[in-house]
Amino acid sequence: MEGFTDIATGEARRGYVDVVKELEARFSNVDDIVTEKDKKDFAKLFGEYLRAENVLQNYDEFSSLKALQFVDINDPEAIEEFKSTHYLSDEDITVMQEIKIPEERTIQDYRSTYNDIRDWLRREKAGREKDESSIDWDDVVFEVDLLKSQEINLDYILELIFEKNKNIKDKGLLVEEVRRLIRSSVGNRAKESLVVDFINQTDLDKIQDKANIIDAFFSFAQAEQKREAEELINSEGLNEEAAKRYILASLKREFASENGTELNEILPKMSPLNPKYLTKKQSVFQKISAFVEKFKGVGGRV
Repeated sequence: MEGFTDIATGEARRGYVDVVKELEARFSNVDDIVTEKDKKDFAKLFGEYLRAENVLQNYDEFSSLKALQFVDINDPEAIEEFKSTHYLSDEDITVMQEIKIPEERTIQDYRSTYNDIRDWLRREKAGREKDESSIDWDDVVFEVDLLKSQEINLDYILELIFEKNKNIKDKGLLVEEVRRLIRSSVGNRAKESLVVDFINQTDLDKIQDKANIIDAFFSFAQAEQKREAEELINSEGLNEEAAKRYILASLKREFASENGTELNEILPKMSPLNPKYLTKKQSVFQKISAFVEKFKGVGGRV
C-alpha cells in the first residue's frame, strides 16, 4: 500500500496510495486526456495502478478495504455487521477510512480510457512512420493480462442490466451506465452497439428474471447477426454461399483470417490484376473482422 524496495534490484517502488493520489490529481477527468503526451503519461500511470492492485488483491485487508466503500459509515448497525464479517475493530475502521479508494465508476472510466489509448496507439503506429511522433512509447507496457484477469463476462453485464432496470426507469441513463461498463472490458468492447440496441429495442420490464434476459439477448443477437451478415454480403456483392461458410468458420475460431483461399473465394468476380482487387479484398476483410468481433460467442446461423 505504501510502497517497498525491490529486494532483487534495489529499486524503490511506490505504493497504491501514492499512485491513486497522482491519478486523482492529474487525471480526474478522462475527457481531458487529449494530447499524445497525456495519453502516454496516463497509460504508464494506470499500468502502475493495475500492477499494484493485482498484488494487493491477494490480501484480505485489501478486499475488506474495497468492501468498506459500499457500507454506510453513518449506519451503526451496518458498521457493526461489517466489523463482524471482516473481523475488524473500531481502530481498523478508522485507519481504513483514511485510505483513498477510487469509486468503481471512476475505475471503469480509467479502464475504458486505457483500452481506448491502446487501440488508438495500435492504429496510429500502423498508419504512420515511427519518427513522425516525438513521443517514445517503448517504455509503456499495456497490462492486458491484468485487465483480462478482472474481466467481466457478458452474462454478468446482462444480469446487471436486469437489476439496474428495476431502479433506473430511464433507458438513456441505463445505456450510459452500460456503455461505461462495456468500454472498461477488453473482450466485450466490440459488443457495445449490440447490447445498446438490445436495451433500446426490448421491453425490459417484461423480462421476469436474469435467466430470461440472457435468453432474450442471445435471441436478439442471433437475429441481428443473420440480418447484418445478409446486409454485408449484399452490399459488398459477395459470393453468398462461400461468404456464409467463411463467416461461420471465422465466428467459430473467433477471428477472421487472410490465410488460404477462403477469403479470395467470397469476393466478387474480379481479376487479381485489377488495381481495385486488393483494395476490395482488404475492405471486405476489415468489415468481416469487425463483424466477427461483434458477434463471436453469440451462436446461431448467418
